[in-house]
Amino acid sequence: MLISDLCKRIIPCLDVANGRTVKGVKFQSLRDIGDPVEQAVIYQEQGADELMFLDILASAEGKQTTVKLVAKIANELSIPFTVGGGISTLADACRLLENGADKISVNTAAVLRPELITEIANTFGSQCCVIAIDARSIGPNQWEVLTHGGRKSAGIDAFAWAKQAVELGAGEVLLTSWDKDGTLSGFDLLLTRHFSTLLSVPVIASGGARGPQCFLDVFDKGAADAALAATIFHDGTWTVRSLKKEIEIKGVPIRAC
Repeated sequence: MLISDLCKRIIPCLDVANGRTVKGVKFQSLRDIGDPVEQAVIYQEQGADELMFLDILASAEGKQTTVKLVAKIANELSIPFTVGGGISTLADACRLLENGADKISVNTAAVLRPELITEIANTFGSQCCVIAIDARSIGPNQWEVLTHGGRKSAGIDAFAWAKQAVELGAGEVLLTSWDKDGTLSGFDLLLTRHFSTLLSVPVIASGGARGPQCFLDVFDKGAADAALAATIFHDGTWTVRSLKKEIEIKGVPIRAC
């Protein structure tokens, strides 16, 4: 297994809508999972390396991310906390960082106005700016960008957009496979590897996590720096701690719980 010596990160994701954690399949058929503050605490106690908070309806409905909820979660955390959804201006990013976010994830607004990436990176540093890309397969080694919570096609090539975003200042890529999201069928290894091996910044794989072997595969064959999951943690199929133990047994460098 040819995996780098750098520790791989396991990142639970809180997809939030109207103040509640939700989860669907391919961004549709959302079901209520629970209170995001309570879940954030649980995942941190289980050994999560970071936590991702995505307000999945904010961009689609033209709303801003709920700052008060972000502040409540941040107040309970000591691990890195990334927030995304509905962030369309530098002021939005600043407000969330002032309320406890460590990193800002931008998607739809950055596609519509790429300068937003540079504004965030120049003001807070590239390490603070995560470009989130929801990619849908349109052919062999070809993916298109989806925006507005996976509801609209942007009509642009996903890898070309990722490369541009990095050039504009993004310090990390959150790469979600629309085709795999919520399916429990494993990460899209071809998609992840294509981005991970050709981009100069860390790539977080997202979409399709099922269990330890999926993570082992995406760290090895997919060359991902980190992997994000939601369903398996929300449903209690795996805890972060139990997942990490299985991955560590296989010799993958990972932070201890």
